[in-house]
Amino acid sequence: MQNPIANKKVWAWLVIILTVLMFSRYVLVQGNPKEFPVYASDSPSPTGVKALYTYVLNHKDVVKIWSDPPSQLPINSENQLLVMVEPYFTPNSAELDSYTRYMEAGNTILLFKENPKGMFGLEAELMETDSVDVFDPAGANYRTNTEVTSQVRLLENAQDEILLSDDAGTIALKRVVGEGHLIVANSPRWITNGEIVTEDHIALVLTLLNDEDSKIILFDEYIHDVKNATTILTIYPRWFLLLMIQGALLAILWLWHHGKRFGPVFIAREETVRFSDEGIKALAAWYIRGHRYHDSLVIQATYVLNLLQEHWRIPSHQEWRDLTTQFERKWPHLQQGEIHSLLNGLADLLEKSKVSKQEYLLWSKRLEQIRKEVEEG
Repeated sequence: MQNPIANKKVWAWLVIILTVLMFSRYVLVQGNPKEFPVYASDSPSPTGVKALYTYVLNHKDVVKIWSDPPSQLPINSENQLLVMVEPYFTPNSAELDSYTRYMEAGNTILLFKENPKGMFGLEAELMETDSVDVFDPAGANYRTNTEVTSQVRLLENAQDEILLSDDAGTIALKRVVGEGHLIVANSPRWITNGEIVTEDHIALVLTLLNDEDSKIILFDEYIHDVKNATTILTIYPRWFLLLMIQGALLAILWLWHHGKRFGPVFIAREETVRFSDEGIKALAAWYIRGHRYHDSLVIQATYVLNLLQEHWRIPSHQEWRDLTTQFERKWPHLQQGEIHSLLNGLADLLEKSKVSKQEYLLWSKRLEQIRKEVEEG
């Protein structure tokens, strides 16, 4: 019988251990610093862009954080600048159309994205480079960190204006969209808190930011909310999703009603025991120990004849000597003499009453060769 006092001690120790673990977890969690999303305007972490946002807030008239959908962007106001830093998702076609209408109304979008291909009809390609020199159209030279500069280079149109470039291609360009503009740069890590003060990143970012003299600057945080990403629930209408779910349930019920089984199919034990590899090995060992080489060759030859009937439509009752014509037609890479010698030798061997071990090994290989030619050819 179990000792009830010992059981009480075990439960008491378990309660103590769980209490200690929960308290330790609470202390550890409380001590961890707050985590901020990447490229967020209010993030003071090295991956945030709060430094740039604070600078713009102190040097521009109106600076706001935009968290609403692009369809609510004011298209009546002109000379606004919307800063988009590495969107977490690619906006859908309706959202891209709203951004385009915003630019066509006379506003500007400044997009920082490592690979902007797929947005606003932009094209880009991957280029290997280790250059640290960046140039503007006036020939001014800037220094940058190759580890934070994207390897993707923008493909410009004839009407585009190249703002920044290096020896590998275009790093930033400006494109006219209606009455407004689209400015694209391929290196959003330049403006992060941890990199903006290194090399000439401040000068590079201000070159792009001040290219348009905008009175109102908006930092787009709508693109940093993963809840706004396009999912299957937003692509299809609700009535279609409801219809698909009901159809799936009806299909499951129909299969269940007709006795369809779900799960693994177990092989009967009798079949496994009778046709297992162990049985085949035991049978082969019995033939070898009994020196029944002739019987084994007869079985192999019969099996090959059945394969000839299945693959080459040759009747299995024909003699090996009568198959020369068919073999010459199916094996053009063998000479007539070799085929004639092979078939006659096999026929003579099968007519013997006893076969030596050397003959058995030789003709087993030849029958195996015929089998492979028949099955694989």
